[in-house]
Amino acid sequence: MGLSSEIMDAMKIAMKAKDSQTLQALRSVKSAILLAQTESGAKEELTEDEEIKILQKLVKQRKDSAAIYKEQGREDLANPEIAEAAVIEKFLPEQLSEEEVTKLVDEAIAQSGANSMADMGKVMGIVNGKAAGRADGKTISTIVKARLSN
Repeated sequence: MGLSSEIMDAMKIAMKAKDSQTLQALRSVKSAILLAQTESGAKEELTEDEEIKILQKLVKQRKDSAAIYKEQGREDLANPEIAEAAVIEKFLPEQLSEEEVTKLVDEAIAQSGANSMADMGKVMGIVNGKAAGRADGKTISTIVKARLSN
C-alpha cells in the first residue's frame, strides 16, 4: 500500500473521529504530494524516496515554525505545529538513533579518507545516501562537524 492510500485511510479515520488537528496535518501532506505529482508532469506516482523527502520537509517546516513561535512566547501557536509534526512523523520510516548516525559518519570518514572540514561535503553525501531519510540533516551535520574538527 502506497503512502497516498495510507494517508487517505488515516484521513477517513480522523474524519470519523472528528480529530481536526490530525485531519489538517494529513490534508497538508496530501496536498504536498499532489502538488509534487503535478510538478513532475507525466509521472503519475512518486517514488517512495520522493514521498519521504516531502514528509521530512513538512515535519521540518512544522518544527521550525514551532521553534519560532516558542521564541516569541506564543505557545498557543507552537503546540498545534508540534502536534502536526508528530502526526506526519508517523508516516516516516523509523529514525536512526544518534549512536547509529555516529557510526555511519565514522564509516563514511574512513571510506572517504576525510580529515578536515574541507571534506565535510564528501562525508555528508555518503552518510545521506546511507541514511536515506532515516536521519535529520541537522543531526548528521552536527556529528560530521564534531568528528572532522577533532
